[in-house]
Amino acid sequence: MDESYFLLKVKLLHIEPEIYRRFSVPQDITLDRLHDVIQIIMGWSDCHLHQFSIKNKHYTEFPENDEMGIESGKYRLNTLVRHKRQSFIYLYDFSDMWEHELTIEDAKYANPDLLLPVECIEGERACPPEDIGGLDAYRMFIAALKDPSHESHDFWVQWISDQPWYPQPFNPDFFNIHYVNCELLKYLNWSRDRYHLWDGYL
Repeated sequence: MDESYFLLKVKLLHIEPEIYRRFSVPQDITLDRLHDVIQIIMGWSDCHLHQFSIKNKHYTEFPENDEMGIESGKYRLNTLVRHKRQSFIYLYDFSDMWEHELTIEDAKYANPDLLLPVECIEGERACPPEDIGGLDAYRMFIAALKDPSHESHDFWVQWISDQPWYPQPFNPDFFNIHYVNCELLKYLNWSRDRYHLWDGYL
């Protein structure tokens, strides 16, 4: 494939060990599609609001007014960031407040083995479960799962067992890159119409 690509790294902020993904996207991907890709590769369910913050401007989907942000689907990534090491923030879930930092690691990414316009290259650790309550609750969740004597162990084991869409038992260190790339392939084939087409990628 001879289109122009970015190699991006996305990581969840304020969590150690690091939860991250490294992935390629066309340089001209629209922000609404970039949102979709982040949801898939991180393991979120796209059931909350989100916002990109790039150069002191906020971009989101279907903003109700100017204070809510700018319509993300009208903007392509390479019109907003272009250079290696440039970073910006993606916020998901205005209640749990999951902050992601995205960094361009290669602004002219060339990989002869790249088969699709969007591909996950590498990643570590599972994404936190949806609606867990944010960073503090997630840290308690992990501590309680690992320690049967923890006072909240039974509560959190029951809580995660009531979320059947997550692998059981929940393993915070597990990341399945093959599953993610299969989901990306389905997304590329089934993606709904947007402001801008994929411009020949499919």
